Amino acid sequence: MTFLELAERTLKEENKPLTSIEIWNIATKKGYDKQLNSQGKTPWATLGAQIYVSAKDDLKSVFGKTDSRPKKFYLKSMASQINLEDNSIPEDIVQTKEKKFDYLEKDLHKYLTYFAYYHLKCYTKTIKHNISNKKEFGEWVHPDMVGCYFRMDDWKKEVYDFSSSIGVRGTVMYSFEIKRELSFSNLRESFFQCVSNSSWANESYLVAARISENEDFSDELSRLSTSFGIGVIELNIEDPDSSEILIPAKHKKDLDFETINKLAMNSDFKEFLETVKIDMTSKKIHKKEYDFIESLEKLKIK
Repeated sequence: MTFLELAERTLKEENKPLTSIEIWNIATKKGYDKQLNSQGKTPWATLGAQIYVSAKDDLKSVFGKTDSRPKKFYLKSMASQINLEDNSIPEDIVQTKEKKFDYLEKDLHKYLTYFAYYHLKCYTKTIKHNISNKKEFGEWVHPDMVGCYFRMDDWKKEVYDFSSSIGVRGTVMYSFEIKRELSFSNLRESFFQCVSNSSWANESYLVAARISENEDFSDELSRLSTSFGIGVIELNIEDPDSSEILIPAKHKKDLDFETINKLAMNSDFKEFLETVKIDMTSKKIHKKEYDFIESLEKLKIK
């Protein structure tokens, strides 16, 4: 059974418009998921993407989609038999709203530090906002975390020395804005906060532990990321090594030194710059000056 066959069968049996998550939940209860030839980690996301693309782009598709938010899907052949203006709250949305966070935003820093170190080869430093003068520079001043990747970790000494002699920068600077979740309720504010305080870096990322799988939301997130070059990282606090870059950041060759100069009013950021400079000059990374990297075993203990 293919994903679209699973969706068609489920919609026919339920005889009403359903969101992609509702289709998946119902199909799973009926055991249809066991008939899929799929080994992906997020089959529900694959299902939603395939139905959405089919309904949106394929004129011969058996699927139709409502204009509601979140999107609901139905079979065109049954359109006259069902209520396409059903405004009831989908089951998956109720579950999401009732689910409370058992962690704070600051609790996510150690997970990002772990991911950045092992998957980006990046040393991070947390920036404390309470020591910045927000009255002088506005509400959105600093990113939550900054980071640096040193090419000398990967390059031979002779290659690194040669690159420095011809003016090729031996680092990649990162900027991270962290949120507990990303959904339509906070997307624009979170995104433009990231744009506001992260544009100075080579690569900037918006990071969250819970990201909406709504198709419209994903489309808007992708559009904004493409327009401004901001990447998106989803943290997995249950299995930190399964955290992933959902959307890669656009790499910028040049740093914005005017903004860096403004950010240097924060002592944490100033210390970060000084540490990076010392490490590049000495060709030795002083790990103790960056955020402590927790072991995987400790991260999994809540």
